[in-house]
Amino acid sequence: MGEVCVKTFGCRLNAVESETIREHANAAGLGDTVIVNTCAVTGEAVRQARQSIRRARRADANARIVVTGCAAQTQPETFAAMPEVDAVLGNAEKLLAESYRALPDFGVSAEEKLRVNDIMAVTETAPQMIEGLEGQTRAFLQIQNGCDHRCTFCVIPYGRGNSRSVPMGAVVDQAHRLADAGYREIVLTGVDATSYGADLPGKPTLGRLARTLLDQVPAIARLRLSSIDSIEVDDDLMRLIADEPRFMPYLHLSLQHGDDMILKRMKRRHSRADAVRLTDEIRRLRPDVAFGADIIAGFPTETEAMFENALSIVEDCGIAFLHAFPYSPRPGTPAARMPQIDRRLVKERAARLRAVGERGLKRHLHSMVGRTATLLAERGGIARTENFTSVRLANVTPGTLVARRLSGHDGRYLIASPARDAAA
Repeated sequence: MGEVCVKTFGCRLNAVESETIREHANAAGLGDTVIVNTCAVTGEAVRQARQSIRRARRADANARIVVTGCAAQTQPETFAAMPEVDAVLGNAEKLLAESYRALPDFGVSAEEKLRVNDIMAVTETAPQMIEGLEGQTRAFLQIQNGCDHRCTFCVIPYGRGNSRSVPMGAVVDQAHRLADAGYREIVLTGVDATSYGADLPGKPTLGRLARTLLDQVPAIARLRLSSIDSIEVDDDLMRLIADEPRFMPYLHLSLQHGDDMILKRMKRRHSRADAVRLTDEIRRLRPDVAFGADIIAGFPTETEAMFENALSIVEDCGIAFLHAFPYSPRPGTPAARMPQIDRRLVKERAARLRAVGERGLKRHLHSMVGRTATLLAERGGIARTENFTSVRLANVTPGTLVARRLSGHDGRYLIASPARDAAA
């Protein structure tokens, strides 16, 4: 019998869920099965998933191909109509063991392939009790799923449902398991992580959860957050940033743009000034912090002046790690019905935005040279500093923490000095 192969697209939460999918599929004895865990955040992500499905069928004509994830949830009929696909599971169904024990046989109709229910009817999120991620030296721990906000460009709430939090006790239990498995760094992840706790008794905040994890799981050497919404950063989290050395000084902000009119049309809840004020305050509290950000180029109605504000916020907020996205109209979203910009101009602006991001990265790398940092060694001769900067580091066992002086950079990676040159 062949083995189960899970192909993952998109976010870290999908990566965590793929481990659960793999466990359930193996336990069900599927064998010779390809499971494609899709992303719906852009049209390109959906295109890549469809391409991967066709490639998998060409590689193995006899394999069973199961499609799941956000694109499968939001466009189930599209995937069910593909002749290469044998079954389509929704985002809730993909995490249930019984889904893999009850897959349809080969050759069924498109309607019979579908196992996708109403994601908005899901009101709870169970912890994904995994032992770690295959091939990863950092562990990702799901704390939340779904989103209550309705940004005009975003289809993800329709793929993930409304916001729901994993109970704090379950998060602590999973953190103990991951730390006991030898992971030195844990990354808290969710669709809208800063909304954590609003649906739980007592309404604990993300900051309180992080503090509790560090207090109750002393084996955690480094705790990190994934992407957060800047407008929802709570006071507990700000205090943690200021005074907890085990809380890593890196935040990836969901900014999306730098122009106030575009932010309003996106239905974002922060202004440009809010973003600059937050990054300035966090930098005052933790001078060694680094920021990443998501920014969209070519949003409908975006003028050149508006786009210039998107470019300039990269420097105004000191963004070191920019994820620049060309706007992609998603079916069913309000932004898809707004006046669109010519696609060539969208791509041109995205390229300009990426160039500004490259300059921001180089400024950040230059500022790090000469410092001594504690590095978490990863695979492939790469390591990460506390503020998530990539470092070339040879001959260190993955998962090990080592102190090294940063002697230079090559425009993309810092260069670590030999161990004898590290500060004591």
